[in-house]
Amino acid sequence: MNKSCSNCLKNKCKKKCYKKLNVLDWLSNIKSPFGDQNNDVVEVQFKNNRKEFFISTEITSPLQGDIVSVETQSGKGYDIGTVILTGELAKLQTRNINVETLKKIYRKSTYKEIRIWKFFRNKESSTLLKAKKISNHLNLSMKICDVEYQGDGEKATFYYTAENRVDFRKLIQELAIQFHTRIEMRQIGYRQEAGKIGGIGSCGRELCCSTWLKNFQSVSTNSARYQQLSINIQKLTGQCSKLKCCLNYELDAYLDSIKDFPDFNKKIHTEKGIAQCMKIDVFKKKMWFSYIKNPNTWYGIEVKKIKKILEKNQIAPPLEELSTINTIKKTELTFKDFSI
Repeated sequence: MNKSCSNCLKNKCKKKCYKKLNVLDWLSNIKSPFGDQNNDVVEVQFKNNRKEFFISTEITSPLQGDIVSVETQSGKGYDIGTVILTGELAKLQTRNINVETLKKIYRKSTYKEIRIWKFFRNKESSTLLKAKKISNHLNLSMKICDVEYQGDGEKATFYYTAENRVDFRKLIQELAIQFHTRIEMRQIGYRQEAGKIGGIGSCGRELCCSTWLKNFQSVSTNSARYQQLSINIQKLTGQCSKLKCCLNYELDAYLDSIKDFPDFNKKIHTEKGIAQCMKIDVFKKKMWFSYIKNPNTWYGIEVKKIKKILEKNQIAPPLEELSTINTIKKTELTFKDFSI
């Protein structure tokens, strides 16, 4: 996976680079109507999908693509990241956040700081492999999926997933002795793990959680039922073994369209027998019915006709007369023994 350079963020790069969770600053040419240029809010991206907002002063005033040294959460040392968003769009995203609680940007990173930062970034892959060996040796029921060094190398954050609570006190001692730095263990969910590792989805594109999706919403099987999808867990789950986030993308459109449909559980009394709904077609505004005594033959009927029949609450004509489009006949599979 290629990462974008500083020229990409300034729209000056001629190569097709790529960066996770990149944001298009569509308000870059708009100045503040109040003339407030002090203590601007800036969004800084660190490794993978970790992004945070910071306060910049007139002394720093970083631009998109600048590498800056920022204040850490603990207040010890400094961290290094890349500025990806400035100006009014960054302020809009923090309108519900107390700006006074945000950390500050110390300065634009010096050459020495950048060299130290790159040294520890190159060291993360080997650190991850050693940490996995140590956790396996201690027989801990956890999976260490990623590690991130602080910009100055004074702290290493290990991200892990686990089903139950894990006592990793012994692990922290072993890691501190091995890597000679402060250790922080941070538990994440399986969706966050997929976002950090990345991969290719069943659609043929890179995972949404590793490219642009930042906030995760709960996904239930009802999202598939409303869209008339078969409940096949192997097809509905992603690489995180959870239901795919894309099941919610078109859900609102389906919910708005389903409002025009009558209750699916209601049955129709016809001259030929009782019929029940087997399937709906949201886009063509059709409902497929079949006789209870003959469920293998489906008849497509428009929603308008079904509404009129249910409103009158009378015996309707046979489904063959109501259906004006086509008929689906489903046959059961039979297996024959051809053994000699």
